[in-house]
Amino acid sequence: MEAKANGPSVNAGRVMDGPTNPMVTPLLTDLYQFTMAYAYWKAGKHNDRAVFDLYFRKNPFGGEFTVFAGLEECIKLIANFKLTEEEISFICETLPGSCEEGFVKYLRNIDCSDVEVYAISEGTVVFPKVPLLRVEGPVAVVQLLETPVLNLVNFASLVATNAARHRLVAGKSKMLLEFGLRRAQGPDGAISASKYCYIGGFDATSNVAAGRFFGIPLRGTHSHAFVSSFMSPDEILERSLHRSDGSSTCEDFVSLVQSWLSKIQWSKALGNSVGETNQSELAAFTSYALAFPNNFVALVDTYDVMRSGVPNFCAVALALNDLGYKSVGIRLDSGDLAYLSGEARKIFQIIEKEFELPGFGKTSITASNDLNEETLDALNKQGHEVDCYGIGTYLVTCYAQAALGCVFKLVEINNQPRIKLSEDVSKVSIPCKKRCYRLYGREGYSLVDIMTGENEPCPKVGERILCRHPFNESKRAYVVPQRVEELLKCYWPGKSGKVREELPALKDIRDHCIKQLEQMRPDHIRRLNPTPYK
Repeated sequence: MEAKANGPSVNAGRVMDGPTNPMVTPLLTDLYQFTMAYAYWKAGKHNDRAVFDLYFRKNPFGGEFTVFAGLEECIKLIANFKLTEEEISFICETLPGSCEEGFVKYLRNIDCSDVEVYAISEGTVVFPKVPLLRVEGPVAVVQLLETPVLNLVNFASLVATNAARHRLVAGKSKMLLEFGLRRAQGPDGAISASKYCYIGGFDATSNVAAGRFFGIPLRGTHSHAFVSSFMSPDEILERSLHRSDGSSTCEDFVSLVQSWLSKIQWSKALGNSVGETNQSELAAFTSYALAFPNNFVALVDTYDVMRSGVPNFCAVALALNDLGYKSVGIRLDSGDLAYLSGEARKIFQIIEKEFELPGFGKTSITASNDLNEETLDALNKQGHEVDCYGIGTYLVTCYAQAALGCVFKLVEINNQPRIKLSEDVSKVSIPCKKRCYRLYGREGYSLVDIMTGENEPCPKVGERILCRHPFNESKRAYVVPQRVEELLKCYWPGKSGKVREELPALKDIRDHCIKQLEQMRPDHIRRLNPTPYK
């Protein structure tokens, strides 16, 4: 299944489809946004031209990088931002005091046609203080966008970053499956997590709804309940299985499996280490193989992994091989994953050599069971034979950190810079409308992100530029960039007439994220004691 293309489409007169979640409406905001809108209107300031920056102050998970996500849903919200009569009535009933009829008329006409949105491309590796989005427009309207936009960016970026960190620890060669639906924070938390884990580098999800909405590849096997629901092979009524090429039919696949189990049990190469296996488990595996001969994966830890699960899997896999099918592999969901994966690999390799089955030794081994960054790191240090990880709870709930903490701050109004001061330096905002650039060195790695005033000259390739830290005068560096990338692009021009960046396909966002991580110096993205990015 291929990821679907995102972007504008004509639908019932809309510029593009609305947000994935129908609950994302203009009312998905804090009450004070509407009270401020009324006060702006009452003061005659509602059309003052304002500029807001959305950014975060600190990288999550103790790391030194973040993956920006959620932009597409923000643009879909902005493109369809319109209050219904029922929503307006509810707002007027909710606001303290009485709403004047003029404000009601104003709410009826509110949309984002006079709003401009500049953003960093979704899937980009980003850093604190640099604006992810710059939103310009009438102050009352942009104020109404604050809460929903923060809601759409905060969790999305946190999950994408969490997924990227798991990808970095697992390595490029391992397959990562997102298995978090049942543990996620409600339906939308689950759907969002599936989407943004995919952007962060996961290969597939178990979430069928996410597969339908976004075209994310789906993967799944069976549960322990399926295995334990069988009592014996006698329960299998339909025993025939066509060869993969359709040339003939095996009338009794169950007997073929039993004959292969006997060969495995009597194999001298295995040192007679395989004894009597659990026949109800064998029946479950056989039944599942009859249903999915091209995609046979067995959950092997229901009873005993090495004495029953792995030998039973091998018997069914070898029977399938006789009929031209190739089994996918096994899944381990408990126990010592490093040890069990290593022992299972040894058996696969022995069987490959014993029965002359090229490639059987490389049969895929999937591990699950509450995995997280620390577990993957520990497995790497111990040594293991796992090819694929199924990760759920710690991934989709972002167990290691509750929130990213993006903020939305006014930086300019009517062409006048504005600043928020605080005794806590980290909370001081950087005023004025800005342009943001990423400077790259000779090796292709990004060196520094730099912000300038809108009308200041942009950095040029080959020219030395002095970069200064916005809050620490002693931190400064001269840089001679070999490549300059402007980060903020126009994704919603309103009625300005500017060229709008197209929203890419989800898979393209994922590829962009992976490429971005490759362009970062390894010490910036390592798990332990990463070097802060300038």
